[in-house]
Amino acid sequence: MTSFSEAVVDRRAVSRLGRRALTAALGVALLTLGAHLAVPLPGTLVPLTFQVPAVLLVGALLGPGVGAASAVVYLLLGVTGLPVFAPVPAGLSGPAALFGPTGGYLLTFPIAAAIAGRAARAERLLAILGWFALATLAIHVGGVAQLTVLGGSFRAAVVLGSLPFLIGDGLKLLFVGLLVWRFGSKITRALR
Repeated sequence: MTSFSEAVVDRRAVSRLGRRALTAALGVALLTLGAHLAVPLPGTLVPLTFQVPAVLLVGALLGPGVGAASAVVYLLLGVTGLPVFAPVPAGLSGPAALFGPTGGYLLTFPIAAAIAGRAARAERLLAILGWFALATLAIHVGGVAQLTVLGGSFRAAVVLGSLPFLIGDGLKLLFVGLLVWRFGSKITRALR
């Protein structure tokens, strides 16, 4: 038989775990939404999406651990065939999506979310933007690496898989950085 105090502690632990699971599910939903806000770009198999800001937000608001976990769950759902990944011209879904032109970007999401999660502890805008720039760089490196393997040309991978997205990702990074700097601590407290 458990004492009243043990039951209260157990209930708090379950409640905390439940909140973390719920926030991780919200992170998965945000990543999915970012994937489906996609615009195909001419000349490349990689669409313009809102996944980079979604990954940054998930990491910064949920923290490195829960943010990365959300990205892993997102990938697992996509591998099972659920339509969570961005639609690509090649029409790849399920596990094949991880081996296609956008797979390198997708596989770096947990790493990028963990890096962006470091911004949750930053108080200065410049520090937040620095962590977000590193997270975005990780996504670009993963994407370019996969495109290089698939196409055999590092130069073509950079020209088609990174350069067209740099300005947009920079603007998204700045916008999300300003949001997190201004409202991040309030949102984070509400999620806990």
